Amino acid sequence: MENREKESMENQEENEEAGPPPGWQPIPPPLPVPSPSEMAQMVCGSCRRLLAYPRGARHVKCSCCQTVNFVLEAHQVGQVKCASCAVLLMYPYGAPSVRCSSCCFVTEIGDHNRRAPWSVQQGQPTPPSNTVR
Repeated sequence: MENREKESMENQEENEEAGPPPGWQPIPPPLPVPSPSEMAQMVCGSCRRLLAYPRGARHVKCSCCQTVNFVLEAHQVGQVKCASCAVLLMYPYGAPSVRCSSCCFVTEIGDHNRRAPWSVQQGQPTPPSNTVR
């Protein structure tokens, strides 16, 4: 009986020293799930689905249509009404024109129809520009 126990213990020690079997890889720990306050939302520019993404992301890939969407912060978004159908349009702030998603009319952006950035309308301060002096 003692010989069997001794052989069993020796086999266990050999197996422990040999390590895991070939091809075995440890499972990586799961990624931390961001809290709701760390998440933001946007509408896909192609299929119009609502997308959730971690705040600070610059690009978001739609899981439905695979379109890569460019993320604009609130201070980077301008608004104007379509000159043809009066739909409220949002565009990257500073763009010279915007095409309406409803009627496809191209509205020129100028002083006569430019609105304050979305962040200003929501009462949020516009972040300072990164100018180097």
